[in-house]
Amino acid sequence: MIAYIIRRLLILPVILFGVSLLIFSMIMMLGPYQRLSTYITDPAQLKGVDDVELLIAKYGLDDPWYQQYGRWIGGVLTGDFGWSESAGAPVTKAIAERFPATIELALLSLIPVILGGVVLGVISAVHHNKIIDHTIRIFAVIGWSFPSFVFGLLVLMIFYGVLGWLPPGRLSNWATEIVRSADFINYTGLYILDGILNLNFSIVLDAIRHLIAPVITISILWWAFILRITRSNMLETLRKDYIRTARAKGLADNIVVYKHAVRNALIPVVTVAGQMVLGLAGGLVIVESIFNIRGLGQFMANAAQQLDYPGVLGGALYFGFLLILINLLVDVSYAVIDPRIRLE
Repeated sequence: MIAYIIRRLLILPVILFGVSLLIFSMIMMLGPYQRLSTYITDPAQLKGVDDVELLIAKYGLDDPWYQQYGRWIGGVLTGDFGWSESAGAPVTKAIAERFPATIELALLSLIPVILGGVVLGVISAVHHNKIIDHTIRIFAVIGWSFPSFVFGLLVLMIFYGVLGWLPPGRLSNWATEIVRSADFINYTGLYILDGILNLNFSIVLDAIRHLIAPVITISILWWAFILRITRSNMLETLRKDYIRTARAKGLADNIVVYKHAVRNALIPVVTVAGQMVLGLAGGLVIVESIFNIRGLGQFMANAAQQLDYPGVLGGALYFGFLLILINLLVDVSYAVIDPRIRLE
């Protein structure tokens, strides 16, 4: 197990190099005049073609692609990802400021996805073709059929525009003033956790209130996906010979289901967890934009819209690093769920 983890960590730089090269090559498909817009805040300052050519030469936008990539990757190795025009700050600072919002949203979204999807999938399989099974399947089909951006806009319109219950953003104005005051210590940037550590539960409740709508939006699609996978594999597992043998020996049904069947049925669920994480990462871009959450997803969307290629490259590299580590955890979890699996 340890040797496998070490091997995966050793190839991590190679994978990140490939990710950065792929994204950089796509950005290089834009011409130097298009990429120059990243460095121009006021087009009126350009008085002619000569000014444009001088700026292109100044920033090296007409150099061969490998020279431009070499300058950028050289800065990355020293911790300099470049300047993000869309954020008005260095890329590393922009990512560091927005990471807590994204990780807080992602972690809370995993709770309904994993607990709701797995638990309801098991219940649906155990009560196969009964009313509760049909009801759960109907909700799963509805959840799987809704695109995230459509569902998010509906949730925002109904629960904020009409009812005024679940506002966008991360905190209310009064809560933002408290968080930015000298009396409130920002330990992690995660407002729920920091509110608990500061014993300020009004901040905790306000942060939860703002996160309910985006968490529901980003999790409903993958909740339905995990539910369907769990139900399908649970039904197959319950038909196995060892399950029939356990029941024939007189074991209680709860022991048969939750001790023997569930653990084996979860192996395929773990297999699709990597795909789910990729989907959640893509959903963050949409959800953070809809609900005005200042996170990495919104940063990536703004950087792409404004042709801020240092921001796009830095964000893509950062997301790539996180996703590779998560996939490593998924692979390692195989052996935890099923000791028969030997990764070595």
